[in-house]
Amino acid sequence: SASIPRTKRSPSPRVSLTVTTEKGVQSITREMIKRLEQLGGGHLDELEIEAKENEEELWVERALKPGANGSLRGAPDGLATIPTRHVKGAIANGHDVRRRPATPTTSKKVDWEIPRKLLHASIGFFTIYLYNTRGDPKIVVFALSTALCIILPADFLRFRSKRFERLYERVLGFLMRECEKARLSPMFSTIYRVLIVAQESINGVVWYILGVNFVLTFYPLDVAVASILILSWADTAASTFGRLWGAYTPRLPKRTPILRLPLAPRKSLAGFIAAAVTGSLIAFGFWTYVAPVRSGLTWTWEQGVASSAAGAPIASGWFGILAISLVAGLVSAVAEALDLGSLDDNLTLPIISGGCLFAMFRFIQWFCS
Repeated sequence: SASIPRTKRSPSPRVSLTVTTEKGVQSITREMIKRLEQLGGGHLDELEIEAKENEEELWVERALKPGANGSLRGAPDGLATIPTRHVKGAIANGHDVRRRPATPTTSKKVDWEIPRKLLHASIGFFTIYLYNTRGDPKIVVFALSTALCIILPADFLRFRSKRFERLYERVLGFLMRECEKARLSPMFSTIYRVLIVAQESINGVVWYILGVNFVLTFYPLDVAVASILILSWADTAASTFGRLWGAYTPRLPKRTPILRLPLAPRKSLAGFIAAAVTGSLIAFGFWTYVAPVRSGLTWTWEQGVASSAAGAPIASGWFGILAISLVAGLVSAVAEALDLGSLDDNLTLPIISGGCLFAMFRFIQWFCS
């Protein structure tokens, strides 16, 4: 039978490329493609070129990885003669020439939490209404405690039942943050452990009610109402202006200058100033125009802080109200910015702000007695 003549295939051309410029590895691929096109008469297949590019870039990335010794063993044809100093110097000189992913330029969408903030702020107006209509604080505490007996079991139930969780979030999800929608691990069975672990998951309304009930029970009525207004309006102002202008102002330090109290790192100076201004306006407006509709106040314009011993006016008039407003603003801003671990600010803000105001009145009374 006739044998088919075999033709000897010409060896593939080897390209020796030595880069001596400062660009080094950055110009390897470009020079390789240019020389291959010259050898092939300018009619090389695009897929073949792309495959060679990928092979060369992959080898360069491997050679430039931290810990690589810069060896050229196993390099593709045309790269074997690259001076080793270009590979080692690429990282040694602090200029990593590897291709890096482009940084996204789209800005993060801000969640303004409008329904939540409207509910938050409306509670302040409802509080003033109850105060002006001489509502009984004991009845308010009883009503809130009754609501808590319904809300708290429902909140725990949604952690255990996916079906109830879907129903719960379908009705009230627009008032909740994403962190409040997290599910609890079933390993925590006791209520104590659930409370410790779920403080970032339990609905903020629970902590709101606990904080309001605390101040209405243990503080004088005017101090309690002022602390609820600070919770309702100063916290809302801090959150709103922090989202609006926080990116243009510096972050708060880790601790306060004198007392070294821990501050939340995510808080901004814009939110801090907003809380301080709002807290000052709340104190000024409440004790000047709203509080006098009732008797038995901790501070009045005419009498100031009455001393139990002498009964003489103390810190009354403009001096008293400006001092109270200044302290209230500072306390509101610091209490709102405090970093108390997993404790919710709906619980800590009214307790801390009201406690500081009450302590200030007691100190003035003791100092002037």
